[in-house]
Amino acid sequence: MPNIKSAKKRVITSAKRNEINTAKKSRVRTAIKKYNAAIDAKDIALAEKLLPETMSVIDCAMKDGIYKANTAARKKATVCRALDAIKAAK
Repeated sequence: MPNIKSAKKRVITSAKRNEINTAKKSRVRTAIKKYNAAIDAKDIALAEKLLPETMSVIDCAMKDGIYKANTAARKKATVCRALDAIKAAK
């Protein structure tokens, strides 16, 4: 445990930020899981409805610095590719 006051404050603030960042990352994973559940059920209508919401959550996480730009782009591309695949299969 730190002895200096500024170091103590740094421990507290970094713990708070870690909690916030973990929650935001969890939100992204939850949105992707919901979207993938719709894809697995081959529910195109629901997947198309969830696509903009999922993209928005990923973009917000990128803007907040949770994900780097390329990581967010990769996640978004994967999400789009899944919908395109089931559309092509129909």
